[in-house]
Amino acid sequence: MERHEPRVQGRAFASAAAATFATNMVAAALSLANVLITARQLGPSGRGELAFLTTVAMLTAALSSFGVEEAHANLAATMPRVRRALASNSLAFGLVLGALAAGFVALMMALFPGMAAGSSPRLLVVALVAIPILLIQLYLQFLVRADYGFTVANVATLAGVVLNFAVNALLAALGLITVGTALLAWLAGQLLATALLAAYVHRRLVGFGRPKGDLARESFAFGLRAHAGRVMKTGNYRLDQWLLGSIAGTRELGLYSVAVAWAEALFYLPEALGMILRPDVARASASEAGRRVAVVFRIAILITIPVVIVLIVAAPILCVTVFGDEFRGSIDDLRVLAPGAFGITAMKLFGNALTAQRQPMLANAALAIAFGATIGLDLLLIPRYGGVGAAWASTLAYTAGGIAVAVIFSRALRVRGADFVPRPGDLGRLSASLRARSARAPT
Repeated sequence: MERHEPRVQGRAFASAAAATFATNMVAAALSLANVLITARQLGPSGRGELAFLTTVAMLTAALSSFGVEEAHANLAATMPRVRRALASNSLAFGLVLGALAAGFVALMMALFPGMAAGSSPRLLVVALVAIPILLIQLYLQFLVRADYGFTVANVATLAGVVLNFAVNALLAALGLITVGTALLAWLAGQLLATALLAAYVHRRLVGFGRPKGDLARESFAFGLRAHAGRVMKTGNYRLDQWLLGSIAGTRELGLYSVAVAWAEALFYLPEALGMILRPDVARASASEAGRRVAVVFRIAILITIPVVIVLIVAAPILCVTVFGDEFRGSIDDLRVLAPGAFGITAMKLFGNALTAQRQPMLANAALAIAFGATIGLDLLLIPRYGGVGAAWASTLAYTAGGIAVAVIFSRALRVRGADFVPRPGDLGRLSASLRARSARAPT
C-alpha cells in the first residue's frame, strides 16, 4: 500500500482548519438567514414543512450512502493511483443507490401516509429527486478532501448556500416565496455544489476514469462496516425532526427548526477539524493519531464552552427578536440543545479518527448508544413535550454518545482520559495559531 508523509502540520493545519471553519460559519450564517427569511415569510407551519422536506432528502441520502464515502476517503488518501476509478465509481454509486433509496421512501410513504407529515406529494417528489444529487456530492467531497482539496470543497459548499440565499431573498422581496419555491432554491444550491466538485475532479484533480468493479466491491465492503455508524450518527442529528414533524406536526417542527438552526453553529468547529485531520490521521500510527486528536479535542472544548453560554443566555434575543414573537416557543428548545455540543464534539472528532484508523466498528459501538438513546427518548418525550422533548432527547443522547466514544477512543488508540481535559497550555496553542494566521493575513 502506498504511504505518504502527512502534509498538514503545525501552522498549515491551523490555517486549513481556520479557513474551513470560517467557511462553515459563513455558510451557517447564510443558512440561518435562509431560515429567517422562510420562517418570517411562511410562518411556523410553512417553515416546518420546508424543514421536513429537506430533512427527508438529507436523512435518506445519508442513510443510503452505505459508507462508500468513508472507504473512498481512506483509499484516496493512501492509494492515489486509484482516484480516477474512485471518481467514476462515486457517480455510479450515487445514481444507483440514490434512485433505489428514493423509490423505497416513496413506497413507504404510500403504504404509511403518516410518514409524509401531510406534505404536498409534488414537493415530496422534488425532495426525493435531490437524493442522488446529495449522494454524489457527498462522495466527491470525501474524494477531494483526501487530496487536501479543502479550499475547493469549501467553495462548493459556500456557492450552494449563497445561491439558495440569493434566490430566497429575491423571491421574498417580490412576495413570491412559497414552500415550493424555497425547496427548489435549496435543490438548485445542491446542484451547484455538486457540479463544482465534479468539474474540479474532471479538470484539476484526476478526472473520471474507467469504473472498477473490484474497487467498488472493496469500497462497499469497508463501507458496510462504517455505514452503521453513519446511519446512527445521521439519525442522531436528523431523525428527531422527522419524528417531531410526524408526531407533533409541522408547526412544532417549525419552532424546533429555528432552535436547531442556532444550535448547529456549535457543530461546525469539530466538523471542520475532523475534515482537516482525516487524511493525516488515516496515515498516522495509532499512538500519533491518538495524541494529535486529543490535543485538537481539548482546544475545541475551550472554544465551545463560551459559545454554549452565549446561546443559553441570548436565546430570547436569538429566537424572538430575530425571528418574531411567533417563535417564542423555540427559546427553551435552544437552551436545552446547546449543551449537547460537548457530546457532538467528542463524537465527531473521536469517531472520525477511529474510522480513519480503520476501526469503524469501534466508532459504531459508541454511536449505537447515542442512536438507541435518541430513538427511545424521542418516542418517550416528543408525544408529551413536543419540541422541548426532542431537545432533551438530543442533548442526553449526544452526551451519552460522547462519553462512550471518548472511552473507546482512549482504549483503542492508547490515550489517557486525562489527555481530554483542557490545560492552560492549550490556550497558548490556540493563541499562537490565531496570531500566526493573523500575521499571514493580508493587510
